[in-house]
Amino acid sequence: MENTQEVKRKLYTRKEAASYLGISLSTLDCARHNGKLAYVQFVTNGGVFFTETALEEYIAKSTHRVLDKSDIRVACRRRRI
Repeated sequence: MENTQEVKRKLYTRKEAASYLGISLSTLDCARHNGKLAYVQFVTNGGVFFTETALEEYIAKSTHRVLDKSDIRVACRRRRI
């Protein structure tokens, strides 16, 4: 018999995942439907769950780096009235 360590992963519900990310349930659902957030669904039309890895990957993909002042270009134009 081999000595293997079983890794137990916590699955987060939609409400827990939204709280973890600091976003609303509708934003969470939008990210999931747009393929930006991986999820687990054991049964078709069943509950949806998220792994901590998926949540951390979403945070990493949604994080933007800070630009130096020399790198900043005007990205938005002022609206003409």
